[in-house]
Amino acid sequence: VRLALGWACWKTYLGRPETDVVRCTTMVALGDAIRVNRRPEEALTVFEAHAALVRRLWPHNEGGILVTQSNIANCLGQLGRHDAALTLERKIYAKRVAMFGTSHQGTIMAGTNQAITLYKLALFDEAKHSIRDQLLPAARQSLGADHDLMLKIYQNLAVALRDNPKRTRGDPRWNQ
Repeated sequence: VRLALGWACWKTYLGRPETDVVRCTTMVALGDAIRVNRRPEEALTVFEAHAALVRRLWPHNEGGILVTQSNIANCLGQLGRHDAALTLERKIYAKRVAMFGTSHQGTIMAGTNQAITLYKLALFDEAKHSIRDQLLPAARQSLGADHDLMLKIYQNLAVALRDNPKRTRGDPRWNQ
């Protein structure tokens, strides 16, 4: 259903000028619908076209560019191209920290995505330190202990600790 709605939205607004915000938004809706229907290669094409459009028409919309880059990184991850996804996620996180600070929800989400990719690349120690030293303190301060993103961060830390073949007895401690 979501894929059909994505295509319907795109077809409805395709005739509008390239500069029309609704047309641009439907492009993202289409890409997202394709991606969640397990067709990341096709979604990647849509998101790359969207990124080119945003850069060309709204080059100063850094927030919009970051969102599009996040969609591209998600597609790369789904395609198993984790090295490329991590490179992009590092840039996204660094830019979000510079623009919004470490306690912004979008920055925390970008850091969480980066930590998940670090885990997928078996970079467990880096994932653990990223979560413990950067994400947890910022998320606690700005989101609070009961926020769903906070719970996701704890889950990612637990998985990184559990699956690290070099773990030690001291690793299960949440704070060091």
